[in-house]
Amino acid sequence: MPVHRPEQRHPHSLCPTGLLLALALALALLVLTAQPSSARDGGTPPRGSAHMGMGVAAHDGTDGVPAGTLAAQTEGVDVSSHQGNVAWSTLWSSGVKWAYVKATEGTYYTNPYFAQQYNGSYNVGMIRGAYHFATPDTTNGATQADYFVDHGGGWSRDGRTLPGVLDIEWNPYGDACFGKSASGMVTWIRDFVNRYKARTGRDPVIYTATSWWKQCTGNSSAFASANPLWIARYAASVGELPAGWSYYTMWQYTSTGPTVGDHDRFNGALDRVVALANG
Repeated sequence: MPVHRPEQRHPHSLCPTGLLLALALALALLVLTAQPSSARDGGTPPRGSAHMGMGVAAHDGTDGVPAGTLAAQTEGVDVSSHQGNVAWSTLWSSGVKWAYVKATEGTYYTNPYFAQQYNGSYNVGMIRGAYHFATPDTTNGATQADYFVDHGGGWSRDGRTLPGVLDIEWNPYGDACFGKSASGMVTWIRDFVNRYKARTGRDPVIYTATSWWKQCTGNSSAFASANPLWIARYAASVGELPAGWSYYTMWQYTSTGPTVGDHDRFNGALDRVVALANG
């Protein structure tokens, strides 16, 4: 009588399709977990990624664009690392005559494209300057002014270099007012502008939006007599200005302009841009 032996089982090898699927899933998981949580959930952006006007549309909305540029206005742009290497000759040919370039943020970030943007705008004939994105919750105003001046935010009377800009607006990384009271914010701004002037001899321009200024400084009028105003409002008109300022020097009127999204108008003809550069 034949003896029946139990069939010996061999482990099954993974089929090619299953192996590819497993590898794909593993790779997707690796990429996902390698990203900051903010990139995965659409939350807080990484430090250093802030740029001029990033909160304007979200907080104030958009309401059209202004009519054609008047003879007494001069077109400009502002750029940051988000624009990468900028086509300056294209902008120059389109009528853009001045530019501001993000140099620094807090005391922890410098724009890796700063040289191409700052020197490139100058080389095509533009009058240009640098701006600092303020983070009042990380270090004091004087410290950030020093960092700005030491990393591209200085000034020279060459007729082509504009005074530095303090970009003070909504905090993209947390509380809109950076956790400061209105009086605390005014003190922080005063420390920055005073140190910048001590280092360069120039009063810096203040870039802000009226709604933020009212919310976070209590609509202070403390800086209107010395600091030129660069107002942010994406609409057909500038609208209400912060307290103390009876006029604006520059107006960021859109984030969706040609070649470079952020377009601005200087409240004066080109000779007035030169006058601001010369101090």
